[in-house]
Formats: sequence, structure tokens, C-alpha cells
Amino acid sequence: MSYDVTGTTLRVMTHIPPPAVELGILDAELRQLDARRTQLLHRRAWLLTVLQPVRPAPVLSPPPATPPRREATAPSVQNVLLLLGATLLILAAIAFTLVSWGSMGIAGRALVLGAVTLATLGAPVVLLRRGLRSTAESLAGLGLALTVLDAYALHEVAFPDGDGVTFAAAAATALTALWTAYGIGLAALPNPANARAEQAGPLPDPAGPAALPSPPIARADQPSPTLLLPLPAALAIAQLPLLLWAIAVGGGPHTITAALLLTAMIDMVVALRVSPKTVRLVAAGGAFGMGGWGVLAAGVISLDASGPGAAARAAALFTLAAAGAFGAAWLATGRGLRTCTAAAGGLFLVAALGGMARATLPADWTVPGYLACGVALLALVRGRLPEPVRQGLCWASGAVQASAVLWTLPVVGVTLLGPAAWLSHAWSGAPGNARDAAAMDAFWPPHATTTPLVLAAVAAILARTVRNAEWKPQARFAALTLAWATAITVPTTLQLPYSVSLLTQGLAIIALLALAHRAATLLALLASLSLAALSLATEPATLAVLASLTAAFAVAARRDRLTPVSAAASLGYATALACAVGAALDWQPQHIALLVLAVPVTAALLAARLTEPTTTTAVEVTGTVAALVAIGLSTLELPMFALVLALCGVIAAGTALRPERRNVGYAAAALFVLATWVRLSAWDVGSPEAYTLAVTVPALLVGALRRRREPNTSSWTAYGPGLAATLAPSLLAAWADAHWTRPLLLGTAALLVTLIGARHRLQAPLVLGGATLVLDTLHELAPYLAQAVGALPRWAPPALAGALLLALGATYEQRIRDARRVREVLGRMN
Repeated sequence: MSYDVTGTTLRVMTHIPPPAVELGILDAELRQLDARRTQLLHRRAWLLTVLQPVRPAPVLSPPPATPPRREATAPSVQNVLLLLGATLLILAAIAFTLVSWGSMGIAGRALVLGAVTLATLGAPVVLLRRGLRSTAESLAGLGLALTVLDAYALHEVAFPDGDGVTFAAAAATALTALWTAYGIGLAALPNPANARAEQAGPLPDPAGPAALPSPPIARADQPSPTLLLPLPAALAIAQLPLLLWAIAVGGGPHTITAALLLTAMIDMVVALRVSPKTVRLVAAGGAFGMGGWGVLAAGVISLDASGPGAAARAAALFTLAAAGAFGAAWLATGRGLRTCTAAAGGLFLVAALGGMARATLPADWTVPGYLACGVALLALVRGRLPEPVRQGLCWASGAVQASAVLWTLPVVGVTLLGPAAWLSHAWSGAPGNARDAAAMDAFWPPHATTTPLVLAAVAAILARTVRNAEWKPQARFAALTLAWATAITVPTTLQLPYSVSLLTQGLAIIALLALAHRAATLLALLASLSLAALSLATEPATLAVLASLTAAFAVAARRDRLTPVSAAASLGYATALACAVGAALDWQPQHIALLVLAVPVTAALLAARLTEPTTTTAVEVTGTVAALVAIGLSTLELPMFALVLALCGVIAAGTALRPERRNVGYAAAALFVLATWVRLSAWDVGSPEAYTLAVTVPALLVGALRRRREPNTSSWTAYGPGLAATLAPSLLAAWADAHWTRPLLLGTAALLVTLIGARHRLQAPLVLGGATLVLDTLHELAPYLAQAVGALPRWAPPALAGALLLALGATYEQRIRDARRVREVLGRMN
């Protein structure tokens, strides 16, 4: 573009500065805009602060004053005051009657007591009409207590020489009638609320135009305000009339017991048919209390009956009690109550019939008689009776049967546990009969001849009557147990020969094992323990029984699925048989141990062929126990002890060949080592190397094999235990040895171990061998070191110690300086 332009043209054209100048202009304007924006933002924030309304600080009002907590409500305070007032008045009346009675004439006495009693009994009528029920209750109680004092006063004035029991019976009867009438009369009083409602008339129709809000007026259908005390008090005192009349007429125990039972029956009817809850509670308490007292009295009479006539009278009392219980079962509504009362009635019938049977049968047949009556209850169950009643009769029969079984427990316990006394009298001679064998050091219960009959009867009942699928397995197990108990108690109760007892128990065990059931096998094991103890009376019996038990359990273990228990029992009895055979041959215990070792060998061979883990474990544990028995028998002679330990080690080593029992190899090594030590001790070897090398050599071989299989294994794990087992004891012995042979050999061995460690770069041989070599050398040079130390001046040891400390300090400082330099170099690198 040409610069020769006119001035008019320059005026209308836009001037564009150079780029550098324009950039400076733009930067300046942007900085001004930023500064202006910041100023505007500050101004805006200030304006917002000014325009925001200031909220006044809330004025905290003081918390309302908490009224003091009241620890008692107004009704409770009222009741306490009324109770205390009534109690004090009753005490005052008693004091007036008993103490101040003689200061007044008969007219005055009658006037005072009569007036006070009538006023007190009439006051609740007025109080109830005014709605003061609690006060009326208190005065009613006071009035009832005053009637008792009136009766006492009447006796003292009108009948001072009369029969006290007869007057008490008449007074109890009169008071019962009076209090009952009083309570019923108060209940018949009209409700004052109902009267006010009737006087007020009907309420206006709310839908009418003149309907206004009316105050609450009581409805005309409210119940009468009946007091709670008179009727329960009347029922409480009603417990006495029949009892007192029975005593007054000179009735004996039968009459008094009948009065108690009749009173309980009346209480039962009241409890089931009267509506007030308080009356029902008092009646129920009276029924249970008087009924329980009457039943106990009837039981005492039945047990004291010496003839059929007395037993029949006691049975009549039990029949009366049963009638009351069955009546309650029919009248009650709850299923549980009906079942319990029916069960009680069944037990009362059993007591009645069983008591009559006891009076006519021998003493041995008392329990079977009661059991027969209990079983007879099951016949009633099949009748047309309500289900709760039938269930109650079943429970009653079961209770009788359980009681009969409990009666047999002493005989079963003596038969089962009594033979344990033969452990301290082994092979002392056959007893006279089975009872003498079982009760050698135990007391035999009297009148126990019928024990097997009771057990067999209950077993049969359980097996035939229990049909419920839920309870049938338990019933079968119980029946099986009772049948077994029957079998083992027959010889003892009948005093059969000793051999018959052994044969009977053996056959019972075989029968139990033949069932191939878990419970039966456990019972067979328990019975076998008793039989084994019983067979200790004679040597032939012991050998025959132990051999039979070994074979029986071995057959059971091979046949059924419960091999763990049977196999373990067979091996256990085999161990006992080996001991018995050795004793019969007059062998010494250490020689018997060799015979016992046949059991661990058998167990090891058998365990290798078994596949079931539980059975295998049971067999191995039993074999281990037999091996321990053998070891214990061999401890009396060291050479035999070493031999038995070695043989046990062989058995353990054979077991360790199985892949799942590799850990048994450690036990085998320990047994071999122990056998070696015992053998060396028997040879009177005192050198420790003879004992330690037996550990070191196998340990080093095992370590070498492990290092070959696992090259990453540490030398401390592979060779440390083996080397320490010999080097440490030898070093201790060398320090106490005054000769030069042991230190020389130990030093040579330590030097060899150190060189091997250095050659193969193994830390454990290098450290252990080197440390042993240094300590052994110090022991040899100790005399010369002592001479050298004695030749030094006294200042030399402290100087040497100081120099050592200075050297250590300098080394420590040098390391700190090197660490600081490294840190500075790293800092410069950053």
C-alpha cells in the first residue's frame, strides 16, 4: 500500500497498532479488569453482610422445677393405713376380751361385745352405699375377727366346763354359715350408682334441638360392689368343721382322714364351680392342702395295716381320694388339669388295691403286687374315657412301673458292680453261690427275690404297649436294658451256683452282640466288664471267660458295622488274657511282657488292613495301650526292658511305613533310642557319647536325606539337633574330665565338623563345631592362661578392658559417620 494518501482518508480509517504494542495494551486492560472484579466481589460480600437480618440470641428459660418423686401411690397409702387401723383394732379387741373381761358384769360384757360386733358388721353396708369400698373392707375384716372373739367369750361365759373340741366344731360351723351369709348379703346390696342413674332418668336425645353436653352419669347396669374378704374367709374357716367334728365324736385315724378328704372334695367343687377368683384360689389351696394331708394319712394307715381288714379300710380312704380326683378330672376344663387329676386318681387306686395285696402276700411280693395294680390301669385306657383321663391313667401306670424299676436298682447295682471286689482277691477260690460272688463286700437288699420278675414284666409292657413312632426306639432300648438286667439278676436273687452265674452272663453278652445294635453292643461291653471281674474268683474261670470274651467281640467286630467298640474290646480282653496266661504259667512280669506284645503286633497288622477311619483309630489306640502295659511289666529288669522297648520301636516303625502314619516314625526313633540307653545302662556304661551317638547318627542321616529331597532346608533344621545332641554333653564331660583323651577326641571331632561345614558352606556345623573347638581349646589351655594372667600386673586387665571399650566406641563412631555421608550423598542426588 502506498503512503501517499490524503488527510481525509486517514480520518475515516481505523488505526491498528503493531502486534507488540497491542499485546501490551491487552495485558494492561486484563489486569485492570481483574482488579475491578476483585473489588466488586469484596463489595458484594459486604453488602450481603449488611443486608442479612440479625437474629437475636435465644433466651434460655430455666428448666421447670421437677416435683419430688413420690415413692408410694395414694391407693397404696390408703390401704396401708386401713390395714394398720384394722390390725390395731383387732389387737385392742383381743386385749379387751382376754384382759379386761373380768371387770364388767355379764350384761355389760354382752352389751359391749354385741354392740361393737353389730356396729362393725353393719358399718360396711353404709360405707358401700357411699362408695368407700376399701374402708368397708377393713371394717368387715374387723367384724369377722370380732365374731371369733364373741365365740370365745361365749364359751368362757356359757360353756366354761364343756368340751372344747365340740364347742370349737360348733363355733367353726356357725362362723362358716354366718360369714357366708354376710358375704352373700353384701353382694346382694343395690349399687348406689345404679340408683342414682335411675333417679336421673333417661338422657336427652343428642339429636334433638335441646341436646346439651351433660355431665358423666353412672350407668344403671353396673355390678354390685361386693367385698373380697368375707367369702374367702368363710371358705378358709370352712376347712375346720368336718375335721373338728371328727375329733369331737372320738373318731380314729380313719374318720379323721375321711374328714380331710371330704373337705378337700368340697373345696374341689367350689374351686371348679364358683366364679369369684379369690374364692377359687382359696378353694384350690384348701383342696390341695387338705387333700394332700389326707392322702399322706391314708398312706401311713395303709403301710401300718397288719391284716386284710385294716388294709381294706385304708383302701376305702384311697378310693375316696380317687373319686375326688376323678371328679375333678370330669369337672375341670383345662386339658393339663384334667390329665394331672386323672393321673392322681390312678395312683390312688393303685395304692388302694396294692395295699390290700400287700396285707395278704409275703413281703417279697409287695412290689410285684403294686406293679400288677399299675399295669391293670392300662386296661382302663382302652375304655370309653375322655382323652385327658386316658392320658392321665397312662402316666399313672408309667409312674408305678418306674417306681418298681427304681426298687430293683440296688439289686442290679450289687450284681453289676459287686464283683469288682475280686480284683483284690483274685484266684482265692470259688464262692458258694452267685449271690456270694456278687455281694462279696456289699450289702444285699432284703426282700429282693422277685427283682427279675419285676424287671421282666416292665420290659414286656414297654415292648408291647408303646406304639408311638417317636417314643418307640426309646421304649425298645429300655426294654432291652431291662431284659438284660433280668438275665444277670436271676442267678444272684435265686442263689444259683457260681458257674451258672458265669454261664448266664456270658450267654446274655452273646445275645446282645448278636443283635448288632449300638445300644446292645454298649450293654454287652458293660456286662463283659462285670463278668471279667466275676471270673477272677478262680484261675480256670478267668482264662475261660477272657478267652471267650476275646473271641466273642472279635466275631462281633468282623460281622457287624460297630467294629470300633467290638474290635477295641477284643484286643483289650486279649491283653488281659495274655497277662492271665503268663500268671498261670508262673512267669515273671518282665517275661509276661513279651507275651503281651503279641497284642500290639496284631493291632498293627489289623490296622493296616482296615479302611474305616474310626475302627482303625480304635484298634491303634488299644494296641498302644497294650504296648504301654508291656513296657510297664518289663521295667523290673533292665535287659528285658530294653528288649521290649526295641520291639515296640519295631512295631512303630512298621506302622510308620503306611503313608498316613508317617509321624509314628518319630515315636519309633524315640523307642529305639530309649532301648539303646536302657541297654547301655544295664551294661553300666557311663560315657555320655555312648548314649548321645545313638541319637546323633540317626538324626544326621535323617537330616541328610531331608536336605537331599528339599535342598532349601536350613542346616540348623537338618543337622543342628543331631550335632548338639553329642557335642554339648561331650563338652560338659570334657570340662569335668582331668585326662587328655576325651578333650583330644572331642577337639578332633569338632575340627572335622568345622571343616565339613566350611567345605559345604553349612552354618550349623560351622558354628557348632567351631564353638565346641574353641571351648575345648580353652579348657586345655586354661592352666596356661591362668599362669599368664597371674604374671600380669594388676593394672593390665583394666587397661585391656578400657582399650577394648575404646575400640568398640571408635568402630561405632566410624559407622555413624559413614551412615551420615551416605545420607548426604543421597540428599545431593535429589
